[in-house]
Amino acid sequence: MKYVVLLGDGMADEPLAELNGQTPLQAADTPNMDRLARQGALGMVQTIPAGYPPGSDVANLSAFGYDPAVCYSGRSPLEAASMGVNLGPEDIAFRLNLVTLGERNGEITMDDFSAGHIGSEQARQLVEALQKEFGGETFSFHPGVSYRHLMVWHGGRDQLNFTPPHDISGQAVAAFLPSGDGADILQALATKANALLKTHPVNRDRIAAGDKPANAIWLWGHGRAPQMETLRQKFDISGAVISAVDLIKGIGVYAGLDVIEVPGATGYLDTDYLAKGRYALESLKTRDYVYVHVEAPDEASHSGDLAEKIRAIESFDQLVVGTVLEGLPALGEFRLMVLPDHPTPVKKMTHTGDAVPFILYDSRAQEKPNAFSGDAYHEKAAVDTGFFIGHGYELMNQLITGGC
Repeated sequence: MKYVVLLGDGMADEPLAELNGQTPLQAADTPNMDRLARQGALGMVQTIPAGYPPGSDVANLSAFGYDPAVCYSGRSPLEAASMGVNLGPEDIAFRLNLVTLGERNGEITMDDFSAGHIGSEQARQLVEALQKEFGGETFSFHPGVSYRHLMVWHGGRDQLNFTPPHDISGQAVAAFLPSGDGADILQALATKANALLKTHPVNRDRIAAGDKPANAIWLWGHGRAPQMETLRQKFDISGAVISAVDLIKGIGVYAGLDVIEVPGATGYLDTDYLAKGRYALESLKTRDYVYVHVEAPDEASHSGDLAEKIRAIESFDQLVVGTVLEGLPALGEFRLMVLPDHPTPVKKMTHTGDAVPFILYDSRAQEKPNAFSGDAYHEKAAVDTGFFIGHGYELMNQLITGGC
């Protein structure tokens, strides 16, 4: 038996007037997911437990089969694992975004949480400059992908409060600066780092080219290294994870999965969807399980771009879901799960903690509709089946056991 999870980050949304009351999932042309919804079990799942922030870290832990209440310690420790950064017991990891800060009405504002989706090579130069200037026994800086990077505070403090930069796009940042024990130290570091970045040759070149400068750092998502069982220990399966995002790859590392690097996978709208589907099939030739994560719908939502979100959902359906569905029968019997991790309403441009629609499909039952089958794959159809899972981590057990 093969087990497959196909996750379209942030696909779920809310009804929109410009779509005549439909959500992007309803408006998108998704024949492959619709067919699975008609032949499998369709329902809603709560991936964000009560009291937890609606982040991709918490939601994807749930989708991987882990209870965030037991193992969640923060986003950045998971990203550190993907990047090969080993955290000691006294180390605190932080997500470091390279961002563009601007000024409006005399206030400093979050102009772009991704610094114009800066390329990884230019970003690496900036992070290396931070390490050269400020790295040492107390802080270390590690380059990642595009605007997403890592800082470690060795012997640091973790009773702190942060706001993700994508939650405050276009807003004044003064009310969202770090607070708590040690916040003054981090803000002093950020002030010095921002002064360095503003005059760095990379940013002079970006401004000359008409690109947004990565003129500031923004710290968030902190935590210590978590303690997690592997999926081999939990379910006795081998597997792999496919994603362009360090967070998802890091969860895979802690889960004991192989991380499959896919050429052309960018974590953005220009990602190579087809390659992800093909690499997923290839990975299953020697493994039991694969988790395929596609970031593009979430990125479109954070940009407030409805047309791009619909295109990303359709590309996910055609090139990822369709490719995997076409190739899986040659590998034998399989069970398949399709879902978003959390909603990212395109009008709100940030995550919410609402339940999301999922499909569970078993190849052995493809000719007989499930008791919870629906007409199509979208939020309303999933609610209408009445199938609801209140704890997201239980969904993985349903996939493995074929419980529905």
